[in-house]
Amino acid sequence: MRILVTGTAGFIGFHVAKRLLAGHEVVGVDGMTPYYDVSYKRRRHASLLQSPGFTAHETMLEDVEVLGRIWEETAPDVVIHLAAQAGVRYSLENPRSYVESNLVGTFNILELARRMPPRHLLLASTSSVYGAADKVPFSETDRADEPMTLYAATKKATELMAHSYAHLFGIPTTAFRFFTVYGPFGRPDMALFKFVDALLKGRPIDIYNHGRMERDFTYIDDLVEGIVRLVDTPPVLGEAGRHEGDTLSPVAPYRTVNIGNSDPVPLMRFVEAIEDAVGRKGRHNYLDMQPGDVPRTFADTRLLRSLTGYQPSTPVREGVGRFVGWYRDYHGV
Repeated sequence: MRILVTGTAGFIGFHVAKRLLAGHEVVGVDGMTPYYDVSYKRRRHASLLQSPGFTAHETMLEDVEVLGRIWEETAPDVVIHLAAQAGVRYSLENPRSYVESNLVGTFNILELARRMPPRHLLLASTSSVYGAADKVPFSETDRADEPMTLYAATKKATELMAHSYAHLFGIPTTAFRFFTVYGPFGRPDMALFKFVDALLKGRPIDIYNHGRMERDFTYIDDLVEGIVRLVDTPPVLGEAGRHEGDTLSPVAPYRTVNIGNSDPVPLMRFVEAIEDAVGRKGRHNYLDMQPGDVPRTFADTRLLRSLTGYQPSTPVREGVGRFVGWYRDYHGV
């Protein structure tokens, strides 16, 4: 198939494109925004460009004319929309970038899908849409209408926008909700990268809520496997044999699916795994909870298993070890 992937210079988009190139043609779109060091993004694209099946376009999703030309030339069979302004905390500093990238950018994707429909449109959402829900694990059928940050609000809004387009124009659409993804070539603003960097440079580690948090850490290869399997599972309006906890809409070929390990890890156990992988103990700087943060995430993945037969399962110690190996190699440490 010919697959259009947005955000291919980003952490998740890079790994998804790399996996898809094993059997498909991939057209990548990325705006190379300077939210973090752009050299990481350029290195990711340079790696993908070593494959003859990859074509890269550098443009913002807000530029609908350029994006439209790319879409028209590509005529994609499948679209995987991963590009977004990421980061829970950064949404407190630069909220406008979330509206422009996540809302306007996704609107442009949906308009192009209306004009030239793919067989399947898949788009990234986040576990942040669940807010500080008391009920765990978080299920796709749970109410998710109390976002704690503008980032979460924009991602929930993109789910709702996509549902309306799926209903009005019959576009088979899957929105997947990610749970704390980590792994090689990860973003420098994420906890794992920051902790490893601090340990190796002798700086203290900032630990929020005094370590009283849990996260459903999901290794990047597991996330990619879930996405790739969902590509071949487009929702069909009125399909028979609905799955347990299915979110298939009664009025649209649309569903939401969690992708997570379904195994929350206490923050201090995560820190211990990092220290063991690096080979040194760090100094801990205990701080209060940051605005917009939540104490726990926990994915109910029964729907993913029903649809694809797959369950993410990489243990945190194994995944952290792989990241530390990549970090040492990449930075020559």
